[in-house]
This record gives sequence, structure tokens and C-alpha cells, in this order.
Amino acid sequence: MAAAARQLDAWLDEPDGALALMILLDQYPRNAYRGTAHMFATDPLALLFAERAIAAGHDLAVDPALRQFFYMPFEHAETVAAQNRAVALMEPLGADSVRWAVLHRDIIKRFGRFPHRNAALGRQTTQPEQEFLASGGFAG
Repeated sequence: MAAAARQLDAWLDEPDGALALMILLDQYPRNAYRGTAHMFATDPLALLFAERAIAAGHDLAVDPALRQFFYMPFEHAETVAAQNRAVALMEPLGADSVRWAVLHRDIIKRFGRFPHRNAALGRQTTQPEQEFLASGGFAG
């Protein structure tokens, strides 16, 4: 994919191009490569570009309903710092957006990673993670 190969980096210069990069790097892989490690392969680049786009104010230049796409890379990251930033970024978007961000953050605080990714990433699932997943834990 051209975005992953850094052939579309210039898109980051404009709000709509940056939004397109967020979708290509964060959302598209989650649907096109569902259930495989490929669905997470561009997460670090999506996060880097989200940071740059937000610093440039691109998130505030698009329709409010689209801003969440700039913030989701933080919600998908497996660090507490990124999760805390996701919660803060989602606050202006309303209670439903915050609810999802808090759900993601709480999983990272509890396990340090998203247990539902373990199989796709070839990671060993711990007993507490297995219990969480068996009880209907988050699978998004």
C-alpha cells in the first residue's frame, strides 16, 4: 500500500489529505486484514501521522464528525500515554466517543495490551487475559 510505503507523506500537508492518510493507515487495515497481524502493521505510522496532523491543526479543519479519525490511532495504541491522550482528544466529541476511549484505556491499564490481538500477533494469552476474553471482554 502506497501510504504504508511512505509514498503519500505529502498528503499530511493538507487537512483532507491527512484525514485520508488516517483512514488508510488506521481504519482500512483493520477491515481489509481482519484477524491477521497485518491489521496492526501500520499502527505506528498512523500514530506518528496523527500526532503531526493534530500539531498542524488539521483535526480542527475538518468536519467535527470526521475528527475522530485523527484520534483513533491513539485509541488503538498499546500504551497508557496514548490512551490518555485519546480520552482527552475524544472529550469534545461527546459522551459516546469518550466511553469508547475510556474502554480502550482501561484495557491497556489492566493488561498493558489488547488481549483480543494476541492470536493475530502470535502472543501468548495470560490466564487473566483469557478470563477477560471468555467473559465477553472487548473484541473491537
